[in-house]
Amino acid sequence: MNPLILATLLIGLGLGTTITFASSHWLLAWMGLEMNTLAIIPLMAQHHHPRAVEATTKYFLTQATAAAMLLFASTTNAWLTGQWDIQHMTHPLPLTMITIALALKIGLAPLHSWLPEVLQGLDLTTGLILSTWQKLAPFALLLQIHPTNSTILLSLGIISTLVGGWGGLNQTQLRKILAYSSIAHLGWMILVLQYAPSLTFLTLIMYFIMTFSTFLVFKLNKSTNINSLATSWAKAPALTSLTPLLLLSLGGLPPLTGFMPKWLILQELTKQDLAPIATLAALTALLSLYFYLRLSYAMTLTMSPNNLIGMTPWRLQSSQLTLPLAISTTATILLLPLTPAMIALLTI
Repeated sequence: MNPLILATLLIGLGLGTTITFASSHWLLAWMGLEMNTLAIIPLMAQHHHPRAVEATTKYFLTQATAAAMLLFASTTNAWLTGQWDIQHMTHPLPLTMITIALALKIGLAPLHSWLPEVLQGLDLTTGLILSTWQKLAPFALLLQIHPTNSTILLSLGIISTLVGGWGGLNQTQLRKILAYSSIAHLGWMILVLQYAPSLTFLTLIMYFIMTFSTFLVFKLNKSTNINSLATSWAKAPALTSLTPLLLLSLGGLPPLTGFMPKWLILQELTKQDLAPIATLAALTALLSLYFYLRLSYAMTLTMSPNNLIGMTPWRLQSSQLTLPLAISTTATILLLPLTPAMIALLTI
């Protein structure tokens, strides 16, 4: 892709998110979300592969549906209450519609079906943008509207953690596994959204750090399925020995970074007299942990097949920058001791 076009699209992506962040009016927020969608579509379809074009079409249709629903809900809110302000969402009908529209935008279960299919059709770089940056604007709106319908939020959260765990069990494609991992993490964030919005934000940041490092590892190894992970020993032995720690951190195992948000969320849910929900969420984390362990096993404890059917890929030196990977890997593994500082920040 032409560097000027790429720069224009990336600026459009950043500008769309910034407009949504800065807006207090529903029409401006909607416009930011639309800019976001339209800027990423050429990035998704840039390789002109049938799978990429199919993924782009699916993404466009789901995002357009969610945006239309959001616009309809905000217009209904203006009609019922006379307010276009994001902070003044008082009527339950538009509030519920907007919550569902934003759930469709980020890919919460049971509105998740598009996410694994779309992510599977993209290259790892665009997939990384879709899994991280594209979640920011809808989450900014969710944090601003303070949804009060606890039944819907808790249902979305629990279904997402369950689907995110179950859906990833049978997968062999890494991008689909990461998509189901994303759904599970989003479920955890939504569970605690109405009780501790700052905790949702912390979980989102931690998820970004962990997903960023995982995508970069797969990109460095040029791996798109589980079998191709087995050749990574010969390419980058030090990184391969660290990768299980990254994956277990995504699974939320102590003493790694990923344990911090899960621990704080379970604590908050228990404080709110939701011990059954907290127990169910903790059990669904085991499902996710299983497929992260499966990836770790494939990567570090199996040898690549040396027969003619399993063609060994070229071991070329990667041109990828390793500094972002080094920083995000360190953060993914070692941030748990900062938990008291994070709690202090959240209570300010």
